Amino acid sequence: MIRLLAGALLATMSLYPFGATASMNQKTKAPRALTAIDLVNLKRISDPQLSPDGKSVAYTLRTTDYDANKGVTQIWLLDLATHASRPMTSGEKSSSSARWSADGQALYFLSVRSGSNQLWKLDLRGGEAQPVSDLPLDVNNFVLSPDGTRVAFSLEVFPACKGDIACSKKKFDELAAKKTTGMVFDKLFIRHWDTWSQGTRSQLFAATIGDDGKLGEPALLSKDIDGDVPSKPFGDETEYTFSPDGKSVVFTARIAGRTEAWSTNLDLWQVASDGSSKPVNLTQANEATDTTPKFSPDGRYLAWAAMKRPKFEADRLAIMLRDLKTGATREVAPDWDRSAGPLQFSADGKTIYTQADDLGQHRVFAIDVASGKASALSGDGHVGGFDVNGRTLVYALDSLNAPADLYVADLDAPAKARQLTNVNAERLADVQFGAYEQFSFRGWHDETVHGYVMKPWNYHKGRKYPVAFIVHGGPQGSMGNDFHYRWNPAIYAGMGYAVVFIDFHGSTGYGQAFTDSISGDWGGKPLEDLKKGWAYALKQYDFLDGDKAAALGASYGGYMMNWIAGNWPDAFKCIVNHDGVFDNRMMYYSTEELWFDEWENGGTQYDDPAKFEEFNPVNYVKNWKTPMLIVHSEKDYRIPVEQGIAAFTALQRRGIPSELLVFPDENHWVLKPQNSVQWHETVQAWLQRWIGGNAR
Repeated sequence: MIRLLAGALLATMSLYPFGATASMNQKTKAPRALTAIDLVNLKRISDPQLSPDGKSVAYTLRTTDYDANKGVTQIWLLDLATHASRPMTSGEKSSSSARWSADGQALYFLSVRSGSNQLWKLDLRGGEAQPVSDLPLDVNNFVLSPDGTRVAFSLEVFPACKGDIACSKKKFDELAAKKTTGMVFDKLFIRHWDTWSQGTRSQLFAATIGDDGKLGEPALLSKDIDGDVPSKPFGDETEYTFSPDGKSVVFTARIAGRTEAWSTNLDLWQVASDGSSKPVNLTQANEATDTTPKFSPDGRYLAWAAMKRPKFEADRLAIMLRDLKTGATREVAPDWDRSAGPLQFSADGKTIYTQADDLGQHRVFAIDVASGKASALSGDGHVGGFDVNGRTLVYALDSLNAPADLYVADLDAPAKARQLTNVNAERLADVQFGAYEQFSFRGWHDETVHGYVMKPWNYHKGRKYPVAFIVHGGPQGSMGNDFHYRWNPAIYAGMGYAVVFIDFHGSTGYGQAFTDSISGDWGGKPLEDLKKGWAYALKQYDFLDGDKAAALGASYGGYMMNWIAGNWPDAFKCIVNHDGVFDNRMMYYSTEELWFDEWENGGTQYDDPAKFEEFNPVNYVKNWKTPMLIVHSEKDYRIPVEQGIAAFTALQRRGIPSELLVFPDENHWVLKPQNSVQWHETVQAWLQRWIGGNAR
């Protein structure tokens, strides 16, 4: 574990020419660095949706109202023939989730323009958008039936109201009017992600859309489902779908009762779309996750993504297919060692499209239903959303040096994708990015491990530069070729640092065995990979100044900062620890999703405490000596703020230079634009203090 280098090093593979240090945008001014102010004010493009005739793309564009400290989203429309875009909604109120009507003459979308989040319709032949729903509660997400006559949608309601929306509204009002603030619980979850439980559930409803364009009386579809539809905290409309004839809906839900906090048993349920039947469990035999259902266009097959191992949230999501006539079920691509995202069928039902991490990229794949053959349709970079219509593929693509824009490709020649938008051209016109390169080396057990190195924006040949060594979270995640709005390597390159980051054992996109390898070994294989990757980078890239290096990480990466402080204390001049686990024991008893800690540590803390102690950072505080900046947030219920406070207390008690930055209003992520800028400025000041740096 402590060896720095072993075996022959593998050849590197360049993804972005090291000689090209400038932005691809036309330069009109002297080049400058990317800053945190730039980052939070960049436009963010997402959710491309092709029209039924394949001639237009609706998408969502987020801009930042920095003074109001928030993002605002609007719907835009792009003509594929001319590449011209125009806004379809505007104003200070957000609109999002545009979906085409069946005839392609209108867009349905969600908007808060009326004061609450409701469903609206915009006739593209002219006129103003009209409200479809006027419910007393917010509509969280929605799906239209294929013929456009019905809509399914989720609302946050009180289960005791049995689908009576007015009853739930009354209970919310009564709760808001209460003078007492105490909360009583008798089961978990008591809180989840960043929200305390109020005893409500996200539940699925459906209603007809009348000839007048208004929503009919909603019917509760998730009857007697003691679970959230879609799941929390990140579930969305991909977790439910209409059958092609519109007569039924299949949705995802976990019914776990008092075991909800340690269960990953999400099932698929089918119900009549008019609410006339009770939901039927389609996947009862699988005690692990079943999710993202999708019918084939002819209605004969149901596809979904499924895990095989209960309680393991990072298990491989395999593509399953059920013949609804015979009941026969099979895995579509058992030899494709990737984890599938939401699914989409081709018009003829012969191909399934999905997304997956893949060797430091995040690509769109086409899966042949008959043979299981998987073909990548997008190249290097990170696909943030896609849609397919006929032979046309449109997707949002970003990379380490480019925020997302829309691209279009013919499925017969996907490598010839064309860029459709350049929404940040003006802001980035004079920004110069640092060139980057992916490399590989022999890590733990001499297995191939990948990483990236990025030069500072103002790189000059022959100079050495201080280094930001970033460790990703997850831990079953990947830090690869994408443009991130919280941990963005280009920002550190803009501060004058070189950047190195490693996809250590446990990362996704390299096969499930590679992902599995971190469980039960948080401080073992990953630390060896980080040491070997750092040694390889220092040997391979002579512009890295190993004597002026800082380690940074969040979540699992924050855990690794605490672990490095005790088990690799001489490697870095300073550390930045964001939302890191400090004490595995209290992490288990205070986090919300217990299935995560139980899987990662092989059981409960009380049954096998030794497993929680083997790689527990608190046991190595006696070795700490590296200056550390700790960042934590009070609404982080995934890794509660006391973990950060405890680490800061340890540093202060040992007399180690340290600072603590606390956000009372943020969760596991720092999302508010001005808080993000403060975060970056605080981190930059800390790095400048200990390793220098020059952004000019």
